[in-house]
Amino acid sequence: MEEAGFTANTAPTFLSHHNMSERPYFETVRSFSNVPTTEDGVETVSFLEASDGLVKLFDLLGSGVFGFVQADIKGNIEGVRSRYRDASQSSSTLENLVRSETSKGLRNGTACLIRLTRGLMFLCKALQHMQNDPCTELHVCFKRSYDEVLRHHHTFVVRSLATIAVRAVPYRRDFIARISQGGDKEKFGIELAKWLSGLDTVVNRLKAFLEEGGYGRV
Repeated sequence: MEEAGFTANTAPTFLSHHNMSERPYFETVRSFSNVPTTEDGVETVSFLEASDGLVKLFDLLGSGVFGFVQADIKGNIEGVRSRYRDASQSSSTLENLVRSETSKGLRNGTACLIRLTRGLMFLCKALQHMQNDPCTELHVCFKRSYDEVLRHHHTFVVRSLATIAVRAVPYRRDFIARISQGGDKEKFGIELAKWLSGLDTVVNRLKAFLEEGGYGRV
């Protein structure tokens, strides 16, 4: 994996097409806190829409940073969406999607959901570390999250790619500026906490359902 022109000791600068006239990130995507959840489960369409928005967050890390994780998340979103399109009436929630697919002896949508949940949890924990440790640089937050969530699922080669990716993570002040687009810092903090709380709730619910139901390990 290339480091997109970044050296190990140099935090990346953002691409020229990003400009401060853009809207803050949280105003451009569906928040996971707005994904409906009922006793039947997590609403599939809203979850996929929020996941599409989360993919954009990787772009704010800089070109190529954790690109292999971003690509994996994109592919798994499409895998879950494909299953939903094939059986929308029985897949209104993610839990029903998994039950319906499994009952037919199929697996692809469920496998994609497991990997997608894993990827979402990785980003969630990284940003939780950033929020909870305001003096810690972003690359440390992502390294902690990678070790907690993804490392044990990866081969030595992929772990080596992750090491390079961590070194290319931007400074936290630059990343926050990119997300907030110069907006009010207090409002940004509130929106980040709300978004993370919603994401944390969803991924932990899905993790419990998938693992306790014997569908797979997140």
